[in-house]
Amino acid sequence: MPVTPITNALTIDVEDYFQVSAFATHIARSEWSTRECRVERNVNAILEMLSSRDIKATFFTLGWIAERYPQLVRQIVKEGHELASHGYGHERATDQTEAAFFADIHLAKIVLEDLVDSEVKGYRAPSFSISTGNLWAFDSLVRAGYRYSSSVYPIRHDHYGMPESPRFAHEVRPSLIEIPITTMRVLNRNLPSSGGGYFRLLPYALSRWMLGRVNERDREAGIFYFHPWEIDIGQPRIPGISRKTRFRHYVNIGRMQGRLNRLLGDFKWGRMDHIFLDKFIKHGPVI
Repeated sequence: MPVTPITNALTIDVEDYFQVSAFATHIARSEWSTRECRVERNVNAILEMLSSRDIKATFFTLGWIAERYPQLVRQIVKEGHELASHGYGHERATDQTEAAFFADIHLAKIVLEDLVDSEVKGYRAPSFSISTGNLWAFDSLVRAGYRYSSSVYPIRHDHYGMPESPRFAHEVRPSLIEIPITTMRVLNRNLPSSGGGYFRLLPYALSRWMLGRVNERDREAGIFYFHPWEIDIGQPRIPGISRKTRFRHYVNIGRMQGRLNRLLGDFKWGRMDHIFLDKFIKHGPVI
């Protein structure tokens, strides 16, 4: 009997090229308003790509972006996608005090909800910056009224990661679900298989195989994430950055849109809230 394909979650972290954490020491926050913004054209290109395949996704959106492009945010919701929060100012949770973190996520939720007049249920921390050193962030998310988080990447990485965390959705606080970024388990180690820079770096066939393996072996929905700037071959190049940062940010950007189109056709996709909240409510915690 054929196995029903699993619906994976397609997620977009809506930020512009000059807001990435790796550029924080090269582009002051005070300069953001003077930089050429390219997020609107890139998100519109993504919306067209999704519309052509009738795919719905979750857009984790910065409050800073939403205030400046309210019509773009409304268009995301109008086309049937989920609007979720990426915080207000794209500051890593690990760089904030508990009070500052709460103020950021609370403001972002208010800004987004006021624009679309509907509940914002989900949150993703910039750079997956919730880990063992700031678990209080989950308490802040509950206090702010979020229903789920997708802020933990259970891998080892030089900038983030919590490899000991459960690989799949689980109740991290009463009424709050953490939905970790997807990994594949090999030889007692979690390997990244969720998108972003890894998707641009690795051969497409390998990325497709890893996500398919999670679906087939674990029988779990995967999460794929990317950023609007990752399809933007015309974005300004930032001078003075290290070779490592330059490689991570720009590698294979010219191939990204083609790979995305293949990925959208090779798997079944949906919104985070529809996939995980519905499943969690119906079947209980997934460990």
